[in-house]
Amino acid sequence: MNTTAIHAETAETDIAAIRSLLQQSQDAWNRGDGAAYGELFTDDATDVTYVGTVYHGGPEIGRAHQALFDSFLKDSQLAIEIVDIRFYGTDTAVVVTRGDVHKGKPKKLGKLATYTLVRHGGRWRIAAVQKTQRKALMEAISFKFQPATKPAAH
Repeated sequence: MNTTAIHAETAETDIAAIRSLLQQSQDAWNRGDGAAYGELFTDDATDVTYVGTVYHGGPEIGRAHQALFDSFLKDSQLAIEIVDIRFYGTDTAVVVTRGDVHKGKPKKLGKLATYTLVRHGGRWRIAAVQKTQRKALMEAISFKFQPATKPAAH
């Protein structure tokens, strides 16, 4: 059998599993289910929120998010769009997403998140996520006054 075909088939299966994992995180968020959200993370995961709070481990991430879902983020919805998936070996992937938290219809996907995913116990889980608020105006100013800072188009 052609090993290239095997690798392509494995990659497609992993991409589908990764998409499913991120969909599960979005679904748990949208239900306001902190426990289900936390279960998608490894026991030693790191979650850096866009405000700079750092949570460690799936149980803490789930507990803290449940408190958020019960208060500041009550009835909020998470929108996620995958921008890029890159594999580093067979059990590690880095995923960049664009997204936002909203109530009602999302205005724009103004946050970026970088996920480090690992295959753990036969399934993909979140080992780390770093969320960043995009500052489009500051980015545009940087590009105007220093064009070399503009990334190459994909």
